[in-house]
Amino acid sequence: MEFEFLRYSCQIALPGFSEATQRRLQNARVLVAGAGGLGCPAAQYLAAAGIGTLGIADFDVVSVSNLHRQPLFTPADAGKKKSILARERLQAQNPGIRVIAHDLRVTSYNVMELVSGYDVIVDGTDNFDTRYLLNDAGVLTGKPVVYGAIYQFEGQVAVWNIKRENGRLSPNYRDLFPEVDATQIPNCAEGGVIPTLAGIIGCMQANEVIKYITKTGELLAGKVLIFDAQTMQSRIIKIGEVTQTHINRLKETIHIPTVSVDELKGQIAGNSVRLVDVRTVRERDEFDIGGEHIPLDELDGYIDGLDDTVNTVFYCGTGKRSGEAVKDIMKKYPGARVFSLDGGLKAWMEQWD
Repeated sequence: MEFEFLRYSCQIALPGFSEATQRRLQNARVLVAGAGGLGCPAAQYLAAAGIGTLGIADFDVVSVSNLHRQPLFTPADAGKKKSILARERLQAQNPGIRVIAHDLRVTSYNVMELVSGYDVIVDGTDNFDTRYLLNDAGVLTGKPVVYGAIYQFEGQVAVWNIKRENGRLSPNYRDLFPEVDATQIPNCAEGGVIPTLAGIIGCMQANEVIKYITKTGELLAGKVLIFDAQTMQSRIIKIGEVTQTHINRLKETIHIPTVSVDELKGQIAGNSVRLVDVRTVRERDEFDIGGEHIPLDELDGYIDGLDDTVNTVFYCGTGKRSGEAVKDIMKKYPGARVFSLDGGLKAWMEQWD
């Protein structure tokens, strides 16, 4: 066995594997979108397995609340760019591969160029806009997308957009969820997630990538695996053999104006801002930073009463629901002076710590 393959000897010894199989991994280019709870374990095991080129796309910085489920990072990394740190750690883990950091927010304006340099896309994102965008870009470029999602104790894994023997493509994310109202679905930061679930689902995603590249095993194409961390039971739901959706263009990304915690404090001090809390009554009772309370599901009636002479800043726990509120308002009133608190109350509290 060649020396360069020594570190991979245990996987090369597997039935169906060989040095030629390892070469396929070496020649592969995989993009991991999101260096969070799913992206960290997925990227770590893909790097360890010898994926030749590994891209990490993420625009966010490390926060202390990330650490329980993102083992690539340490407390000393708080405030630093995830993609840059991930590249450094993964490159040190396996010097024999190439790791590329894409420090950017994935949008309709850059996603096609981003995915063009890769063979497989790993969806480790935590918002629906980016998830649909990666899915649609995968369909338009003919590249598979390995999907993963986690919430509380449950996770999901699937592989989208695989070419069948008849030339047609397997189902994609829009076959499973044609449309999602993001305002009605809590995220991990607000609803919680057990950290081990992120590791399990992220590793499953890495496993599907390795299976696809090495042409071993049966892919989760045309089906979704659902895993329950409390019972350790899983089930597979079949979606169908081929896609029933027709995607011919990307949906344009809407830029959501935000204000930082420092900017908001300055505006509050100058009495030049209108604050709106879009959280639930229970969340409001636990803690708030003032302003009006208009739960997200009641916001429609408020939109028509917007005051266009002052800035209105919406806030929630993490900035995701308030971002959706701003996006919905901007669709109806493109010139509205509306903003989302970047990072939400989590960022507000971390600054006070």
